[in-house]
Amino acid sequence: MTPPHDMSPSETFPQQPPDAAASGDTVRVLLADDQPLLLQGIATILDAQPDLAVVGTASSGQEAVEMADRLRPDVICMDIEMPGVDGIEATARVRGAGTAEVIMLTTFNREDYLLRALQAGASGFLLKTASPEQLAEGIRTVAAGEALLAPEVTRSLIRRAVSSGGLSSVPDGASADDLGGRESRAGTVPDPLSDREVEVLRLAARGLSNAEIGAQLFIGAETVKTHMSRVLAKLHLRNRVEAVAYAYQHRIVTPDADPA
Repeated sequence: MTPPHDMSPSETFPQQPPDAAASGDTVRVLLADDQPLLLQGIATILDAQPDLAVVGTASSGQEAVEMADRLRPDVICMDIEMPGVDGIEATARVRGAGTAEVIMLTTFNREDYLLRALQAGASGFLLKTASPEQLAEGIRTVAAGEALLAPEVTRSLIRRAVSSGGLSSVPDGASADDLGGRESRAGTVPDPLSDREVEVLRLAARGLSNAEIGAQLFIGAETVKTHMSRVLAKLHLRNRVEAVAYAYQHRIVTPDADPA
């Protein structure tokens, strides 16, 4: 499905054919940005993917909230700076209602914006300089229930979060050798991580995707996902973003470490 050339700033696209919807494989995407040409370009890119379908576009945060409630997309690609209700407030409303997962797609590599969006419940961050392939894969990642941190913003975001305590309240002082001996955010003692789980956590903290981690460790992406799920369960963390913050807070990886 290709969006019309005279696409208005806010628009709902036709639903996918019944057989596509019934398959459960199509990720429904809502786009929110106040730049019509950008919306059209992104919609064209995503609709070229057989497993992604743009179901609507919004030109403000308020419209994004309303359309999300009506259309029930799987993922919203949300700009930050929009008129009226901005993308961060819109994300908080969408996540509060449990309507959809949200990726912040923004021009601004600003730590304050990113941290506020994370606190609002965003599941991912991508800069608008991302390639079409990165955008499509990021949407799939978030739709699958994982968190997405673009490598360009991971280190600055986590450095800010760790210094301010804005992501997680797990205590400082633990290392990769004594992960089992500290209380977690939930107030319970986590099980110790295996050597492989520590390796996966360290690479995730440096911004690598599951596929990239798998390539480095010579294991499959699904195996990486399994290890990360065990990390979250053992440390009583909610998502990959908290796991990354945990890795920095507990010195499994340091902010000034060289990227993997």
